[in-house]
Amino acid sequence: MLTTATIEQILATLPGARVGLVGDLFLDRYLDIDPALDEPSVETGLTAYQVVGVRSFPGALGTVMNNLSALGVGRIVPLTLIGDDGEGYELRQALARVRGVDSSRVVVSGERRTPTYTKPMLAGRELNRLDIKNRTPTPARLEDALLACLPELIAGVDALIVLDQVSEENCGVVTARVREAVCAAAKNRRGSLFVLADSRERIGEFRHVSVKPNESECQSRPVELGAAVGGTVFCTRGERGMRVVPWPVGDAIDVPAYTVPGPVDVCGAGDSCSAGIVAAVLAGSSAAVAAAFANLVASITVRQLGTTGTATPARVRARWADVSSAKS
Repeated sequence: MLTTATIEQILATLPGARVGLVGDLFLDRYLDIDPALDEPSVETGLTAYQVVGVRSFPGALGTVMNNLSALGVGRIVPLTLIGDDGEGYELRQALARVRGVDSSRVVVSGERRTPTYTKPMLAGRELNRLDIKNRTPTPARLEDALLACLPELIAGVDALIVLDQVSEENCGVVTARVREAVCAAAKNRRGSLFVLADSRERIGEFRHVSVKPNESECQSRPVELGAAVGGTVFCTRGERGMRVVPWPVGDAIDVPAYTVPGPVDVCGAGDSCSAGIVAAVLAGSSAAVAAAFANLVASITVRQLGTTGTATPARVRARWADVSSAKS
């Protein structure tokens, strides 16, 4: 399904591509703990872990951005909402390190906390994660600020990725109002703008867009989901690859994964798939080829342990060379 020529065409397209993103931007903060430095707490008697390194990255929507940037997309424009707090400052610093990102549409407000995943890492193993999320509805005036930026964002990009990461309804960036506005814009630009949506809890509420659920979110009915949302379904299935249901017509296609030896870390694999799908579609690839390219990208990122991985063009070429030689 993939060929060397197709991969080169995809990679050659990306430096001139403009991708917009709408959704929940998290701070991914890794705390590297050295067990040799453990100390007993005088106050509690419990072990006090000693952090010897702090690694901060844009997470959630930021993971998609990291992958788009690593692949070589020329301009990446996120529309999102973060807090005016320490985590927000740390996140903006991390964003500044991602090549190609235009952060002018990152709305900063003291009314919200910056969503944060804090991941203590002990001897390469992730301990219980500490989450900061907003659990109250996003204020209407902040929704208004996001909606005001949306038309200009959509007018200036070649593709749009929507990530609804927050499980609590209307407590993140992709509220009902924002989702409806995105879907209306997608309907108006049907055929000229590829929109891919990903949502943990509300994938079936999108319309006029392609969607990327996992198998449980599909509830084993990707064909019916595609008919409901009015777009192509890219159903991720872990080590079994991806099931694609093209829209408006077409039979389901099973696109196999690429075998990955050794230990894996699946954190962010779905987000790397989103980046891979959009990258291939921008190069004119079919839905099935886009899924195959996304599977190739994911087979690279899952091998990067203790971090949320990315795939550079060099890694894509090297991985394809390995896959191709194994087939011959």
